[in-house]
Amino acid sequence: MDLIIYLFLSFSISLITFLLLRAAAAAHFRRRKIRLPPGTLGLPFIGETLQLISAYKTENPEPFIDDRIAKYGNIFTTHVFGEPTVFSTDPETNRFILQNEGRLFESSYPSSLQNLLGKHSLLLMRGSLHKRMHSLTMSFANSSILKDHLLADIDRLVRLNLDSWTGRVFLMEEAKKITFNLTVKQLMSLDPCEWTEKLMKEYMLVIEGFFTIPLPFFSSTYRKAIQARRKVAEALGLVVRERRKEREGEGGERLKNDMLEALFEGDGVEGDGFSDEEIVDFMLALLVAGYETTSTIMTLAVKFLTETPHALSLLKEEHEEIRLKKGKVESLLWEDYKSMPFTQCVVNETLRVGNIISGVFRRTMTDINIKGYTIPKGWKVFACFRAVHLDHEHFKDARTFDPWRWQSNAGSTSSPNVFTPFGGGPRRCPGYELARVELCVFLHHLVTRYSWVPAEPDKLVFFPTTRMQKRYPIIVQRRSLFDPCKE
Repeated sequence: MDLIIYLFLSFSISLITFLLLRAAAAAHFRRRKIRLPPGTLGLPFIGETLQLISAYKTENPEPFIDDRIAKYGNIFTTHVFGEPTVFSTDPETNRFILQNEGRLFESSYPSSLQNLLGKHSLLLMRGSLHKRMHSLTMSFANSSILKDHLLADIDRLVRLNLDSWTGRVFLMEEAKKITFNLTVKQLMSLDPCEWTEKLMKEYMLVIEGFFTIPLPFFSSTYRKAIQARRKVAEALGLVVRERRKEREGEGGERLKNDMLEALFEGDGVEGDGFSDEEIVDFMLALLVAGYETTSTIMTLAVKFLTETPHALSLLKEEHEEIRLKKGKVESLLWEDYKSMPFTQCVVNETLRVGNIISGVFRRTMTDINIKGYTIPKGWKVFACFRAVHLDHEHFKDARTFDPWRWQSNAGSTSSPNVFTPFGGGPRRCPGYELARVELCVFLHHLVTRYSWVPAEPDKLVFFPTTRMQKRYPIIVQRRSLFDPCKE
C-alpha cells in the first residue's frame, strides 16, 4: 500500500511539474512572440506518442500524418517520445534540414539507441570525426570498389544462401542471413561459419533492444540487448586485436582489402588510425546499416513483385536474357549489373513505396525561422521522407507500386528533393550504391533459380521497424539451372 501511495504521489508531482513547465514555456514563447508551427502537444508526458505507435503498427500508418496535414499544413507541431517535435512533410524544408546538419541542426536519437550502438558509431558521431568516418565509408563502397572487389563476394554469398532453400522458407529471415554475412565479409573478410552464426544470434538481441525503454530494471528485452551488445563488442574486439598483431608481424602492410583494414590505415589524408573502441563501435553500427535495412528492402521487393505479376514477368525476362548471354557461367559481372534497367526501376519503386527509413530526427541548435514559423532551440524536428514519397502531388497514384514510372520519370516531379530514400546532406547513407547492387544480385539469382508463391497471408507493419509481421513465408520451387524457359 505504501508503494502505491508513493507511486501516486510521484506521478501527481511529476504531472503538476510537467504542466507548470509547459505553461511556463508557452508563456515564454508568447513573450518572445514566437510563431510556432500549428499543432497540438497532446497529453502530458506521452503527447501523441500512442497515436503514432498505434498507426505505425498497422499496414496503413498514413492517417497519423495525413490527418494533421489536412488540419495544420505540411509543417506541424506534435509531441512524441517525450519531446515537442515539429514534423515536416515539405520537400524544401526537409532538404533545408538535411543540408544544414552541423550548422543549424544536429542528429538526435533515443538514449536506448545510443547505449546499444556505442558513442563512436557513425550514426551518433558529429563534427569532423563524423565527416572523416563518413568519407572513409563512402570511399570503400564506391563504384570502383564494388566493381573490382565487392561484387564477386556479393554474388557468391547470395548463391550460397539460395542453394539451401527448399519448400517453405521465411524470406525475411533468409534475407537477413544474406545481408549479415555480406556485411561481415565486407567488414572483416570472414565467410559464414560457426563464429558468424553465434555473432548473428547475439546481434539480433541487440537489434531488439533499439526501441525499448532504456532501463534494464523495467525491460528484460533491453537488459538482454545490453548483455548481447557486450558479447558482440568482445567478439569484434578480439578480431580487431588479432588483425593488429598480424599487421605488426607483416610490417604494418595491408593484409586484406576490407573495411577493418581501411580503419587501421586512417582516412588516407590525416593518416591517423582509430582506437580499438572506435573501430568496434563503428563496425557494430555498420552491421546495423548493412543488415536491417537491405534485408527488408529485399523482402519488400519480392512482396511487391509477387503482387504485381506483370512487373515480375518483365523482371524475369530481363534476367533470363542475361542468363542466356552468359551460358553456364553463373557469376554476375559488372556489365551484367549495368544491363538491368527495369530492375533498377523496381529498386527505385520498392525504396519509394517501402520507405525503410521513414524519416530522420534532428535537434535544433538555435532558433530556426522557416516558412513563416519559428522552431525553438533544443526542439526536435522530424524530416518525414515517407509522406513526401507517398504524396500524390509528387508522384502520380503515389500509393500504388508502379516501377514503370521510373522508365521516363514521368510519374514524379522533376524536383530532386522528392525522392530521398537514403536521406541527404552530410549524413546521406554512405552505402546507398552497395545496397542497390546487393538487391539487384539477389533478384537475379532468385528469379532465375526459383518460382514461388506466398505460404500464407502476411502484412507490412512499420513499428518499431519496417517489416513483414510473419517474416513473409513463401513456398519455393527450384527451376532448372540452365533452362531459362522452364518454370
